[in-house]
Amino acid sequence: MSAPYELKTYHSEAKPRMGFFTDTSICIGCKACEVACKEWNDVPEDGLEFTGMSYDNTGALGADTWRHVAFVEQSKPIAVDGDGDGMRWLMASDVCKHCTSAACLEVCPTGALFRTEFGTVVVQEDVCNGCGYCVPACPFGVLDQRKDDGRVWKCTLCYDRLKDDKQPACAQACPTKSIQFGELEILRQTAEHRVKALEEAGETSARLYGRDEDDGVGGFGAFFLLLDEPEVYGLPPDPVVTTRDLPEMWKAAAVAAGGLIAAVGGALLLGGRER
Repeated sequence: MSAPYELKTYHSEAKPRMGFFTDTSICIGCKACEVACKEWNDVPEDGLEFTGMSYDNTGALGADTWRHVAFVEQSKPIAVDGDGDGMRWLMASDVCKHCTSAACLEVCPTGALFRTEFGTVVVQEDVCNGCGYCVPACPFGVLDQRKDDGRVWKCTLCYDRLKDDKQPACAQACPTKSIQFGELEILRQTAEHRVKALEEAGETSARLYGRDEDDGVGGFGAFFLLLDEPEVYGLPPDPVVTTRDLPEMWKAAAVAAGGLIAAVGGALLLGGRER
């Protein structure tokens, strides 16, 4: 399993990479994870607005919503005879993906975002200057700034609890074990076995999202088992680290600048000779 390059700087102090496996097939939408996250991390109440669209009253991840339980209502044929319309709920607890290649970390000018010894990505609120560069850099729209001070906040995967050998608050509170926490390599194996079990039970739509280390962000530190396409859950189908093309862009810009300097220099030299 590939590790984030920043994790290698810890050398002997590096821990096994930790993460989340969220099995949406057993999520009941209780929102215990949202409440536990807020309570432990002292995340402010964010309005709990009635959207009129579903039972989802938080809407999306943000500076004051580090765990967000999505409610997706779907019309499906009734399973008994296949005639008529039925309905099912797809529920999924979304969170920061703690990407292997994290663009937010790469663009942060102050070092407020850093990779922990557990392989997770954390914001240091006392170092964040509110520049907001990381907000558009995230391909999932996870990062957000608080209106009162402009600083960025997101899931830390309960870094303080990890240092005390405790599991994150959301995973501990989940009554169905939809949110599983542990060593990422072991979680990936668990997820693959779960998909096979669902397929054998007739659930052919089960798939893993963020498990592939060859995807556009090098795999997620918090990945998911979904029962439909990622877009159904409001997730990008093919996320790509937004800083991927920066080296080539800077190279092209340097070549163009070099050509311009050469052209200007040549013009000045030619002008001097004509005089």
